Amino acid sequence: MLRELVTNEGDLIDIVDNDHRTLERAFAEYENDSGDSWDRRGLVEYITAEMIRHMVAEEEYLYPAVQEKLPELRAAAERELSEHARFERELKALERTPSDQEEFDRRARALFQDFRQHTRGEERELLPRLHSACSARQLLALGSKITMVRSVAPTRPHPAAPDHSPANMLLNPGMGLVDRVRDALFDKQR
Repeated sequence: MLRELVTNEGDLIDIVDNDHRTLERAFAEYENDSGDSWDRRGLVEYITAEMIRHMVAEEEYLYPAVQEKLPELRAAAERELSEHARFERELKALERTPSDQEEFDRRARALFQDFRQHTRGEERELLPRLHSACSARQLLALGSKITMVRSVAPTRPHPAAPDHSPANMLLNPGMGLVDRVRDALFDKQR
C-alpha cells in the first residue's frame, strides 16, 4: 500500500531540500556568468519557472502541513506565504525589465539573496520541526503530492493569484497549463 503513494522523488523534506539546492546552483550560475543579456534572460526564465513551481508546491502542501501539525508555527507559515507573494511580485517586475539594463541584474541578484535567506529559515526551523512532527509515511505521501503538483504548477509569476487552499489548488493547474502553452510558443519563436 505504501509503495503506491511513493514516487522516486522522496519525501517532502528531500524534495524541498533538493529544490533549494537546484535553485542555489542556478543562482550561482547566474551570478558567476558574464554571458550576454539573452543568455541571462534565459537563465532567469528557468529560475523563475523553478521558483514558481517550488513555491506553489510549498503553498499547497508544506505550509498547510506546518499549520496542521505545528499550530505554534502558524504565524511563521503565514510570514513565509507573505514572502512568497513578495517574490512573485519581484519575479513579475523582473519579467518586465529588459535584460540589457543594469536594473535587471540588480533586481535578479537582490531577489536571489532574499530567496536564499527565505530557504535558510525554512531549513533551520520549519523543515526540522515538520520532520519531527510527521511520520515517514506522512512525509512520503506529502512528497508524492508535491511531485504531482509541480508537474502541473504555473511556470510564470501570477502575483494576484490566491496562495491559500482551496482556491490555489483549484486555479494553479489551469494557470500552469496556460503558462506551459505560452512557454512552448515562446520556445518556437527563439
